[in-house]
Amino acid sequence: MSLFNTNRICGLLGVKYPFIEGGMAWVGTPRLAAAVSEAGGLGTIGSGALTPEDLAESIDTTRRQTNKPFAVNVMLLNPSADRQVEVCLQKAIPVLIFGAGNPAKYLPDLKKRGIVTAAVVASETLALYLEERGIDVIIGEGMECGGHVGTVTTFTLIPALKDVLFSVPVVAAGGIADERGIKAAFCLGAEGVQIGTRLIATVECEAHDRYKQRIITSGIRDTLLTGQALGHPARVLKSAFAKRVCKLEASDPKEAESLITGSLRKAFEDGDEERGLFMAGQSAGLIQSIPSVSELFELWAQRLDGWNQIAGTETKIAENLKEGVYERSGNL
Repeated sequence: MSLFNTNRICGLLGVKYPFIEGGMAWVGTPRLAAAVSEAGGLGTIGSGALTPEDLAESIDTTRRQTNKPFAVNVMLLNPSADRQVEVCLQKAIPVLIFGAGNPAKYLPDLKKRGIVTAAVVASETLALYLEERGIDVIIGEGMECGGHVGTVTTFTLIPALKDVLFSVPVVAAGGIADERGIKAAFCLGAEGVQIGTRLIATVECEAHDRYKQRIITSGIRDTLLTGQALGHPARVLKSAFAKRVCKLEASDPKEAESLITGSLRKAFEDGDEERGLFMAGQSAGLIQSIPSVSELFELWAQRLDGWNQIAGTETKIAENLKEGVYERSGNL
């Protein structure tokens, strides 16, 4: 497809489309990761709920289902993060995506081994710090996303990142569920997109059907943030249980933490609306169907076909700003 013929993300990752599966605990199974990779994107194993041994098994399982590149997402707040990275090195994973922390200490060894590295960030400061230390891709995630969130929207974060970064490509994440979001991301200077919530509502996602139905019947205002009083805000679909958790955070933090523990598994495996937290972004309100991943990507490709000139123009403007072709005035 002409839009992505010279796309840097496609070249770095060895994929047809610059569509990256967001790293999602429980949701990011081998089946979904393989389906995304087979459809032309970059599938991602979410390691958040996996032991190092489980991660190794998941990598092997994914490789039995696809011979195309896929990534592992490592959450640096996880006590097992170091061991998970070791597993990825042993298994020669082609792409590592880091979240919830600063992965700088890992970068020298990963670069020596030829592993492509990416980091999910919500601030320009961390993005620039990592660029100076050799990160290959910066994923700017806005607060519209599902799961753990920052405080800035995607529409503001991506151009802010482009203003401070000089060479590393930026991928946009948060609030992107269709080709309109992809176009917007490219116009802001992104060279790829990370998709999370939209991929939960696909055939290959192994989430309970009630989870998928909750997404496709939600509106754009049907999410809320849990964990704000506890220091780890996360966006989930509204429910009586989610509201109860939010109420308890201020009055009884320990009880709130107790309720949160295991709630993601209960949502994913059991579709339990009484004790489960259904992580999803605001883009849930844009989703009305449950296609296969290949059907979804093919539809986006069709609707994006012929749009490359616009994307190319916006990207060129961003590149020229860095080369001093235009004077920086704070806006265009």
